[in-house]
Amino acid sequence: MRLLLMSDTHVPRRARELPPQLLAELPRADVVIHAGDWVDLATLDLLQACSARLIGVHGNNDGPELRARLPEAARADLDGLRLGVVHETGPAQGRERRCAARFPDLDVLVFGHSHIPWDTITDTGLRLLNPGSPTDRRRQPHCTYMTATVAEGALRDVRLHRLPPRTTAPGC
Repeated sequence: MRLLLMSDTHVPRRARELPPQLLAELPRADVVIHAGDWVDLATLDLLQACSARLIGVHGNNDGPELRARLPEAARADLDGLRLGVVHETGPAQGRERRCAARFPDLDVLVFGHSHIPWDTITDTGLRLLNPGSPTDRRRQPHCTYMTATVAEGALRDVRLHRLPPRTTAPGC
C-alpha cells in the first residue's frame, strides 16, 4: 500500500495551487494523508476527487467550513498499521512525550503545523512523521512532502521529497 503524506498546503494564501510534482503522486497513492491547514475547500474537494482514499484533519488555519467536514484527529488501520493524523500545534519541545501520551495505541502519527519535516520514534515506539509543506517552506531550504509504503502492518520506505523552487508564488 503506497502512502502520500502532506500538510500545511495553505492554498491560496501561500500558493495558487498544489505543485505539479505532488499532484502527479495522487494516482499512484492508495492512501493520501493531509495533516491540516488546507485553508480552502477547493483543495479538499480536489484531493477527495483524485484520491483512492483520503485521510485528513483540520488545522488551526482552517475555517468553519473545513472544520465541519474534517475531524481534529483521525485514525485508520492500514493493513495492520495503526495510523493517526493530527495537526499538533504544540511546541517542538516535549512533542514526542505529548504525542505518545495522547496516542498510546498508534504505531505512526502524522502531524503538521510546523512546516518542518520530522521523522522520529518516541520511547514508547510511536513513529512521528511531519511531511513539511509542499507550498510554504518557512525556514526550511525546500518545500516538501513524503511517501511511504505499508506492508504486513509495517511502515516502510519513508521518503522525504524536496520540491523545486517556484518563481510564481511566495514560499518556495
